[in-house]
Amino acid sequence: MRMLINVPETVVADALRGMAAAHPELTVDVDKRVIVRRDAPVAGKVALVSGGGSGHEPLHGGFVGVGMLDGACPGEVFTSPVPDQMARAAAAVDSGEGVLFIVKNYTGDVLNFDMAAELAEDEGVRLAKVLVNDDVAVTDSLYTAGRRGTGATLFVEKIAGAAAEDRMPLERVEAIARQVNESSRSFGVALSACSTPAKGSPTFELPPGELELGIGIHGEPGRERRPMMTSREIADFAVDAVLEDLRPSGPVIALVNGMGATPLLELYGFNAEVQRVLAEREVPVARTLVGNYVTSLDMAGASVTLCQVDEELLRLWDAPVQTPGLRWGR
Repeated sequence: MRMLINVPETVVADALRGMAAAHPELTVDVDKRVIVRRDAPVAGKVALVSGGGSGHEPLHGGFVGVGMLDGACPGEVFTSPVPDQMARAAAAVDSGEGVLFIVKNYTGDVLNFDMAAELAEDEGVRLAKVLVNDDVAVTDSLYTAGRRGTGATLFVEKIAGAAAEDRMPLERVEAIARQVNESSRSFGVALSACSTPAKGSPTFELPPGELELGIGIHGEPGRERRPMMTSREIADFAVDAVLEDLRPSGPVIALVNGMGATPLLELYGFNAEVQRVLAEREVPVARTLVGNYVTSLDMAGASVTLCQVDEELLRLWDAPVQTPGLRWGR
């Protein structure tokens, strides 16, 4: 095992200690596993809380800050956080205007956020929940009833976060988050398996010279395996899979997301092919984001997420954001 860690049992705690040292604008509770904005709760503002298993960084903790999340709950690697964490985060960031839970569609996350909502509501916190289920590759995969939540989580957190910064009420922030999810679709491709610290070896077998089309962010199986394809061929397959389901009638924001081990040189080359396909399909691209945002430890590969936007969603996307993982306009 070649990993920059001490022991598998302390990987998440060690990362949280390092995050706290690097980002004094955040309050990081290493023991209770909660990350919040240092200025939380922000008066007059709806608060956003999300979370999930570690290993997808910068999702979610790296998106805590001005313009995105108010709080995040990291679980163990590829393991949902527990309800107490989520309820604790909600209480820490609630200003009295309500809290929106943003939940990726994985069974553990859904069940634990539901229980956390009950705990928080018992303490007087007004709650709303939005489920992210953008992955078009498969339905009812491992750990999932329905479609998996993947790259669109970033779009939901950023755009709904901007709406909250605009002091929109909880019902409106929730509606915008749902609109973003319904307007987004994703498709991922794996060139290699990922290795968890606890296992220390690949979580699944992907023979040399093959790739997995439609992979999940925990290494869940995709649609099919094929011999290695070129960037051009992968872009044709992935973008067409997204467009077949989304069928956009207006401009889109495009996210070309690395799975963790693919260098930017390759991601930008892949983005060139994604843009080519979109131009050929006559889909206008309003904005593009390229980089590692919703990762899967050390997996090589990429995902494509498209979100159809109107003027309001695009304005909220462009609004200032300052987090460890995403920042512009400030």
